[in-house]
Amino acid sequence: MILYQLQCKNDHTFEAWFRNSEAYDEQRAARKVACPECNSRAISKAIMAPNIATKGAIKTSKGRQDKAADMRKARGQFMKAAKKVREHVEKNFDYVGGEFSDEARRIHEGVADDRNIYGEATPEEARDLIEEGIDVAPLPDDPDDAN
Repeated sequence: MILYQLQCKNDHTFEAWFRNSEAYDEQRAARKVACPECNSRAISKAIMAPNIATKGAIKTSKGRQDKAADMRKARGQFMKAAKKVREHVEKNFDYVGGEFSDEARRIHEGVADDRNIYGEATPEEARDLIEEGIDVAPLPDDPDDAN
């Protein structure tokens, strides 16, 4: 496993684990890597400080291993939760595809039946909806598709 510090086109930085460097390259090329803050798929590696061993590194090695194990456990729990959210939405909401922004506005204005929907919207479209007072949230990607 390899940990990369990543950055989106909007300068948000975040960390992500990959099986190896090739897995990162493949997932990025397939646009499966997204910024958790804005959902941008224009991602690049950010500059990372190297981990240089020092005399005290041997003493703290166990602590780093414990922290890494905790991070893997937390990531696993998050991935399970994200999968459940996605499954719930896909089962209980109406899929409206690329018409998401227009349909959300119609529902908000009372022109269309009030119901839960999901579909595709650009970050700009989502931002516009939020500014108009329409509640929207990004749907987590299927964690199984990212691996």
